[in-house]
Amino acid sequence: MTFEPEELGQSRADLAETLKTLRKRAGFTQTRLAQRCNMSQTKISNIEGAKLTPTLVDVELILRALDAPPDLVAHVAVLARTANTEWQDVWSQRRTGLEKKQNELAGFERSSTEFRYFLLSMVTGLLATPEYVRASLAHIPGDHSKAIARKLERQSVLYETSKRFTFILTEQAVRWPFLPASAMAMQVDRLVSISLLPNVRLGIIPLEGHMPSAPLNTFTIYDTRIATVETQTGAMVFRDHRDVSAYLDEFAVHESYALFGGEGRERLSEWADQFRS
Repeated sequence: MTFEPEELGQSRADLAETLKTLRKRAGFTQTRLAQRCNMSQTKISNIEGAKLTPTLVDVELILRALDAPPDLVAHVAVLARTANTEWQDVWSQRRTGLEKKQNELAGFERSSTEFRYFLLSMVTGLLATPEYVRASLAHIPGDHSKAIARKLERQSVLYETSKRFTFILTEQAVRWPFLPASAMAMQVDRLVSISLLPNVRLGIIPLEGHMPSAPLNTFTIYDTRIATVETQTGAMVFRDHRDVSAYLDEFAVHESYALFGGEGRERLSEWADQFRS
């Protein structure tokens, strides 16, 4: 069996078509391939139909079952990793409506049970007061009342005790004067209040002491399946286990510097008082 690596594309559809072509060239039915991979025939069908993005482990199992040569395995693995990474630019989000992005985030929240948020420069919507949420969208032209309402509605997920949340905020994220001082005091008070929820761990990293690692981006990890990384012009969505693991490792480093519990609340209260004064 031969397959030219340069024929490989860069999208989920290309990966699906590649795997389908390889199976047919090997003379396998979907059922036979599913049996050799210990998968269901439905899963193989969904992968080949681009309805399901296979993980690298899935792809490796399929290629091994098809006795693919090592050089082809390497090329298809690269294709699989690309298919498991998504770029969402802010301009596309604005064109399709910001509430659509909120619905996507709500979907992540419904399907996950453990959440890790590293917040470098701003408070995330789940922790924000209505004033903060409105201010976060004020620079974007148009009517965003639906997106604001959806953001605030999503906050109810914090009260689902079957889900666990860990938020780590830098001092800059907490204290950046995004609102007038009195409103910022209320925002910091909200952080204190949320930190008392039984399923929430909220930590802060003060700008003091020695921290040899320097974070570059805000990011969120859903279970151990998905990591989303925010930039000025959009967000990357990673589903490859190696990318997600890298952000889990980074989160653990930041977590080691954070103040949690009473110590964190004491510092937050000091900052709220400074805004009030």
